[in-house]
Amino acid sequence: MSTHYDVIIIGLGAMGSTAAYQLAKKGQRVLGLEQYGPAHDLGSSHGGSRIIRQSYFEDPAYVPLLLRAYELWNEIERESGQEILTVTGGLMMGPPDSLTVSGSIESSKQWNLAYEILEAKDIYKRFPAFTPSPATVALYEERAGFVRPEASVYTHLLQAEKYGAELHFFEEVVSWEAHPSGEGVRVITANGVYEAGKIIISAGAWAPDLLRDLGVSLQVERHVQMFFEPTQGIDIFSVGKQPIYIWEADDYVQLYGFPSFGLKAEGAKVAFFRKGTACTPETIDRNIYEDEVNMMRHYLAQGIPQLNGRFLQGKTCMYTNTPDEHFVISLHPEYPQVAIAAGFSGHGFKFASVVGEILADLVIEGKTNHPIDLFTPQRFAANKIV
Repeated sequence: MSTHYDVIIIGLGAMGSTAAYQLAKKGQRVLGLEQYGPAHDLGSSHGGSRIIRQSYFEDPAYVPLLLRAYELWNEIERESGQEILTVTGGLMMGPPDSLTVSGSIESSKQWNLAYEILEAKDIYKRFPAFTPSPATVALYEERAGFVRPEASVYTHLLQAEKYGAELHFFEEVVSWEAHPSGEGVRVITANGVYEAGKIIISAGAWAPDLLRDLGVSLQVERHVQMFFEPTQGIDIFSVGKQPIYIWEADDYVQLYGFPSFGLKAEGAKVAFFRKGTACTPETIDRNIYEDEVNMMRHYLAQGIPQLNGRFLQGKTCMYTNTPDEHFVISLHPEYPQVAIAAGFSGHGFKFASVVGEILADLVIEGKTNHPIDLFTPQRFAANKIV
């Protein structure tokens, strides 16, 4: 016998957890389905920290969503008593013509965000862990910081349950179908059959299989987060002394990092941006290799030499990329009872709080006042990307 809900959510990671919370809080009967445990480390929502920033070099269109995301991160912290967002300040560094710098300036100017421009000598004077080349400049943003992914997922799931959401873990979805009339969906898992009026698909790296008919190429990549022990002690890299940073080196390779927080034995985290290798969730190699660590050491030696100490650990995660590296957040083009959150392309977690609100709008109202035109899947139709 099937069970009926208002909304079924497939995937309870970054976006699914916030959607479950927002919907349950609004009185919707919610069923959340997750093939692994809560806040697991097999997808994209783990590793202790994710950068959040407002001077968004990817596109100024993201800034209004970021401003709302900050409000909602603060709101869930007040409601739950959990610390999720930590403001540290942020450096967007690189050659003056780099996307990291020029794009951040463009967004800041368009939205009247406060920022400073620092020359190389000023970067070193204020943050002596960095040794930038003479041609390097930086945009400094006071409101940048990091979000704790595991804490976010756990907290939103707990709050969703408090509001009445029914959450099933270790229950893999076999298939889903939407009624052609635009009313009703059915989801089949190994444990049963569930019916609802609406469905949200927020399955991360598993979305390509669940959204084969969407007409969007979603490509999964393996990435590595690395943790190093600083050579002169952890203090200079601690919260309060070190900002988050995105550094576009002179050869235009981007890497990013965080101040140390929590246990000192964890060191400080750094990773490359957009230097991943193609994979699937089933084929991803979870091993960390010496040549990967040595490549990171090459860049640390150039710009952050005090972080180039003992390698402590590495953690793999997955990006799910769209062709233009912008998100897909939309109602399904063919099924208005289906909402999609996919293709976050390695820069989505900071938006999770507001994406949950958007998804709740889409399934309850059929629309949202948030600006999401950039994220429609129909933008790929002209190129016939399949």
